[in-house]
Amino acid sequence: MANTTVRNLIVNADDLAWTEGVNRGIAEAHCNGIVTSATILANGAAFASAVELVKATPALGVGVHLNLSDGKPVSPPETVQSIVNNRGEFAGGPEALLLRITRRNLRLNEVEIEWESQIQKVVNAGIHPTHLDGHKHVHMLPGMFEIALRVAKRNAIAAVRISHEGSSLRAALSAGEDQNVPLVMKQGVQARVLKLLARDARALAEAAGIASTDYFCGIAQTGELTIEGMKCLLQNLPEGTTEMMCHPGFMDKELEESPTRLQNSRELEVQILTSTDIRNLVASQGIRLIDYRFVAEKA
Repeated sequence: MANTTVRNLIVNADDLAWTEGVNRGIAEAHCNGIVTSATILANGAAFASAVELVKATPALGVGVHLNLSDGKPVSPPETVQSIVNNRGEFAGGPEALLLRITRRNLRLNEVEIEWESQIQKVVNAGIHPTHLDGHKHVHMLPGMFEIALRVAKRNAIAAVRISHEGSSLRAALSAGEDQNVPLVMKQGVQARVLKLLARDARALAEAAGIASTDYFCGIAQTGELTIEGMKCLLQNLPEGTTEMMCHPGFMDKELEESPTRLQNSRELEVQILTSTDIRNLVASQGIRLIDYRFVAEKA
């Protein structure tokens, strides 16, 4: 009997526009590998070359990587004072933002102003975003997901990432010995916390008419992806549509000097995502590689 199970996979490369090397790595992982989608940082240092890349690779679905953690805002700093420091730069990662939300030191209307500006910069560059997600999953913090849905609706963006990592997919990606186990465990805990913080996200998205995938994975394995884990995921991919987040890139001076721990791991991810073994396994498993445009069409 023929296998009628439909298994779709979106392989989304986060951090497009971070540096020129990251852009080149994403292009390589798309043109010669299994990456189907990417999300662009509107305030990224390599935004101009990222736009050129997107226009040269129309098969790559491109969304907006909503950012509150790194670099300077797209909006004038004086209009978003609660989300920047005294140097006019974003003032911290998700933990710091969560603390400021709890203390009511962060004005959500300013988050909306900034995210609207980020989307408009991408649109004005000639890119119609396929979806939205959050840099360091910031869009899953309390009050943030509703903002993401509003700016998506306002800009006719039909889909959003829901960073609810499936435990079985996390376990599959954890296959392989060459990884930092304590870090993977720590990131697994963070994934569970995100799921609790935005446990109503799927219902909210459905009510707003914004599409998403059935499953998501990649948080626990951020910076620790292995070829064994990738193979295990592909062999155990569930029916429906799954998004796997990744961070490919090539090392360059700008990446080395930038405030991210994801450096050498990016080149390893390029190798994994372009591996002949991985590409052949996708084919032999009958997995359909798609991007968020397909998800939106089916919603």
